Amino acid sequence: MYKGRHLCAVIPARDEAAAIGRVITRLTAGGLVDRIIVCDNASQDTTAQIATRLGAETIYEAKIGYGAACARALSLIEHTDIIVFVDADDSLELDEMPLLLEQIVMGADLAIGTRIPQWRDKASMTRAQIYGNHFVARLIRMIWGKTIIDFGPFRAIRFDRLRQLRLRDRRFGWTVEMQVRAIQCQLKWVEVPVHYQRRTGRSKISGNPRGILLAGFDMISTILRLALNPGRKTLATRLMTAVKR
Repeated sequence: MYKGRHLCAVIPARDEAAAIGRVITRLTAGGLVDRIIVCDNASQDTTAQIATRLGAETIYEAKIGYGAACARALSLIEHTDIIVFVDADDSLELDEMPLLLEQIVMGADLAIGTRIPQWRDKASMTRAQIYGNHFVARLIRMIWGKTIIDFGPFRAIRFDRLRQLRLRDRRFGWTVEMQVRAIQCQLKWVEVPVHYQRRTGRSKISGNPRGILLAGFDMISTILRLALNPGRKTLATRLMTAVKR
């Protein structure tokens, strides 16, 4: 509970046995989270067993994808005030959670933990991730005229607003879709600087070229789908408007 708000943490996890225990222990020790849901995304290790043993609710999702895991975890939730998305790889400084929650209490609908260069370990993000983030952020600015710094996994959102977004992506475009849909729905959202450290274990995305390409494709295709959404300006119209600015 944070200042009278019920708080639920959602943790998508695939083969994170080396780190999931520390993440859950830190969330529990913080005393802010009322409910922890871990979605085991077709793990081949003991991720689910560790999470269950430490008191987290654990659910299984066979379809591999960040969005699929998040959506499956959310399917268990009927009532809460705030959802906090947390990575299972121990890369986040969880004691910084109040920085995000305070923004929600002050009136924001969505608070995103932004991994600024000064506050992240040098080895925590690959060049492909950094340049990819910059490219996707620039594309969003061209189409919607909004500046985004990062698409970090550490984020808090009001549950009622999250349902309003009606997120469809089930792979690696989930975080991008959330931010673009927040723009389209005119939600109040803020980016909050947070620390970011090197993850435990190998990343499923940045750890191999195929993962990087798939994640990049998912993000860009998600943006194009949202830009071409019927009933809104076409992508061509938006690009022409952006060129004239």
